[in-house]
Amino acid sequence: MKSNDWPEAGDYVVCNVTNVTDFGAYVELEEFKEKEGFIHISEIKAGWVKYVRDYIREGQKVVCKVLNIDTSRGHIDLSLKDVNEHQKRTKIQLWKNEQKAEKWLQIAAETIGLDDRTVEKLYHDFVAEFGSAYAAFEEAAVAGPSVFDGMPINNKMVETVVNVARENIKDAFVEIAGYVDLTTSAPDGIESIRSALKAAVETVDGDDVHIEVTYVGSPRYRIKVVAPDYKKAEAVLKKASSASIKVITDDGGTGLFNRHLESVKS
Repeated sequence: MKSNDWPEAGDYVVCNVTNVTDFGAYVELEEFKEKEGFIHISEIKAGWVKYVRDYIREGQKVVCKVLNIDTSRGHIDLSLKDVNEHQKRTKIQLWKNEQKAEKWLQIAAETIGLDDRTVEKLYHDFVAEFGSAYAAFEEAAVAGPSVFDGMPINNKMVETVVNVARENIKDAFVEIAGYVDLTTSAPDGIESIRSALKAAVETVDGDDVHIEVTYVGSPRYRIKVVAPDYKKAEAVLKKASSASIKVITDDGGTGLFNRHLESVKS
């Protein structure tokens, strides 16, 4: 189910190419409602591009990196060249996982007679709580009904979701995110924060885990982890956030980890 929100700078998104011009390509973002983006010719590939159509065509599915977002104009700048093969494969797998999760949720809902509006709300509740709907099903398959404690879901739906999860879940990639608030008053504070964020990224060990750090708004940074399973993703997220907090506190600053996005006081 497509989100009403906007992607964030640094995100990887699955796009459908709708119009190719001499200066770039227009695309629709598959995971977001009524959101379109543009890939400028300079972002098609590294080096000089003479003909855009030599590299991208209408109807093609591509994975792009979000560069800039202007919500007032409804404009999203994207890059194709900034996505390597590993990032592309990982993102496509995550996207396919979400499509599976949407189908499983609909199956569960039909079993107990929930309407489409309730299903859509539940899908977005899963995304907000677990980072993705697929992650919700994966946790349910492993840990059972207790993962939904505190969520506004009736017991019959919880039981059905767990059953569907255990019937269908397979090993694949999951995506989760957390947030670190890093503050410092040191003269070289910017360098301390850069070192803290670098420490978070450098905690990754192995090709099966991918980590991204993006700026949210002072003093907050988002750490996103993609891993083969939820348990490993959580362990990497905890290790990465702890590493960044240690660096900033060792330099005399402060660090705080939040599993979910909270408002930032200005």
